[in-house]
Amino acid sequence: MRFLFFIWIVCAGVNAIAQEGGLPPGRRKVVQSTKNDSEKGVAKRTRSKIVNDSVKIIYGPKTTLSTTEKEIFENKKNYVPLDTSIFNRHRWDFVQKNENKYQDLGNVGTALNPIFPLLSGMIGATSGFKVYDLYYESAEPRFYNTKSPFSRINIMWGGRGRSITHIEFTRNINSRWNFGINYRPVLSAAQIGYSGNKNYQVTSHYYDFYTSYESKNSKYKLLLSYRRIRHHVKENGGVFLQNDSIATYKDYFDPNVGSYFAISTSSTTPPAATTDELRKNVHLFHQYQLAKPAQLYHALDVISQVNTFHSVKGKETTNYFSTSFIDTTVINDVNTFQSVQNEVGLKGNAAFLFYDFYYKLRTYSNNTSNLQGQAPRAIGTENYIGSRVTLKYDSLSYLSGQAEYLLDGHYKIEGALRSPWLDADLRSSLAKAGFMQQAYRGGFNVWSNNFTDVFSNQLSGRIKAKLGPLFISPGFSYTALHNYIYFHADSSQKAIPMQSGGNQQIVSPELKMEVRFFKRFHLRPHVIYTTLFNNDDHTVSIPAWFTNIQLSYENIIFKGALQLQVGFDTHYKSAYKAMGYAPAIQQYYIQDNFINTPFWSTDFFLNGRIKRGRFFVKYVNLVQMFTGQGYLPTPYYPNVRSTVDFGFELILFD
Repeated sequence: MRFLFFIWIVCAGVNAIAQEGGLPPGRRKVVQSTKNDSEKGVAKRTRSKIVNDSVKIIYGPKTTLSTTEKEIFENKKNYVPLDTSIFNRHRWDFVQKNENKYQDLGNVGTALNPIFPLLSGMIGATSGFKVYDLYYESAEPRFYNTKSPFSRINIMWGGRGRSITHIEFTRNINSRWNFGINYRPVLSAAQIGYSGNKNYQVTSHYYDFYTSYESKNSKYKLLLSYRRIRHHVKENGGVFLQNDSIATYKDYFDPNVGSYFAISTSSTTPPAATTDELRKNVHLFHQYQLAKPAQLYHALDVISQVNTFHSVKGKETTNYFSTSFIDTTVINDVNTFQSVQNEVGLKGNAAFLFYDFYYKLRTYSNNTSNLQGQAPRAIGTENYIGSRVTLKYDSLSYLSGQAEYLLDGHYKIEGALRSPWLDADLRSSLAKAGFMQQAYRGGFNVWSNNFTDVFSNQLSGRIKAKLGPLFISPGFSYTALHNYIYFHADSSQKAIPMQSGGNQQIVSPELKMEVRFFKRFHLRPHVIYTTLFNNDDHTVSIPAWFTNIQLSYENIIFKGALQLQVGFDTHYKSAYKAMGYAPAIQQYYIQDNFINTPFWSTDFFLNGRIKRGRFFVKYVNLVQMFTGQGYLPTPYYPNVRSTVDFGFELILFD
């Protein structure tokens, strides 16, 4: 509440400063003609300086414009109006929002892992911790140009104590200077042995402050932001069954079952195991127009990432961890990664071509609290050179590419083609191993490795065709990995990092369709079939069949008063050995003992909009309501039980 009060004070102060300069852009004198005016000709008198907003609403989604830093960087003048679409508003959690292509621990805010391999855009030094990346990276702020103060309150209340909130405020100080704030808390009650909404397993607080400025002659532009997230998770270790040998699949969904680590509501009983990630980033981007086709720019990033595992030794940890490497009652493993990056370059437009040539200097340090001194190469400097090019054919088609070279031999190459009938992407990289994969010492884990660089190639393409009421889009992706670094189950340490000396080749043809019938009904199937042409050392585990299907009715009714989308969402993965999770090191790992059975999860949803208010209602996992059992996204971690989710958004423009 204190933080919300602080945000309110800041917003009120900014609003007062802006109003000192007189009426904001868009306010005009209202001139009213009288009978005498018509006799005098052009002479008129002023009656009022204030628009009567109660009579006519001037500000709204179309006057609240926003863009991204990428669009500004590429000199695209396409500030877009506020998005008021209700399409798929019910997909509010991070897994469903990303088409179910991530696995979690069965609760909003828990560790995430991609089902299909994703290539990192970073080829230099990294911490090696990434299970909480999406909670931070998906919250990058947009930059606004508003005609009036804009506020947004977006609340998602999931059943059984799960919630995500987004509070946003932005306004123009003047026509060239904008300021804004975002605040996004995530609160999720423990689902295994659920005992009430305040028994929080996940407590996450993200906020940012941002501003944008443009000079009078538009030659100089500046974007500045500060972002921070504190993501705290009380680990439960999954379902604890007294006798695994006689347990059945249905036992994992017994409402009375307990977890390995009990999560108590008592403030005097500390949790047995917690993980924590703290990230902070100061970001500055500014550019100066040297000439019409060229700008000189500079970008600065000061980044800090702190990952912590805290545990109190006892009966629970003894049952879960086989070996202890630090002889203390309280385990506090801390890894701190810091970097400062400066990028300077020359960019611009020449006819249909956008170009960019840059140099990047990056310094970094990594410190693990329990290591004696720092691991080799834990402090260093990296020098990059690179270029970005985009060839734009028309408003819908372009070909873009980026090449970046780290002067010690690492590199990445990226390319993308977008057109009305074909999309294609290419990525190739030679990247460093993460620090924690190379050397680590914690309460329950220890290793020292000398891993070589990881080589990755990924190619994907998709054809798009619309034939009347049918949209069809066949596609495929091909991923090749060499010297791939992964975690594997270990008898004494839960999981340890390993490097494959072989190759992995993953081919995934897919088909995405949309069929409209009876004018208002839509069927949207998406099917992916994956084949492992090569999987040396069994480093990759992906379900053969992956399916999302949506059936919905969409219409605007009651003379335009209500827009709605109502229907069913279904997701299916075939049986496979899903990756397990090791909380002490915040890593997913290959395991060979647990097979996740196939399961169809089905949700019923209703999305709606009344005037400027959007809302949704969703019933989660209909099948479990009838069968009493659900699915396990990760071994030993059941999904959220059947419940009702609800959310609404309120937007204000003055």
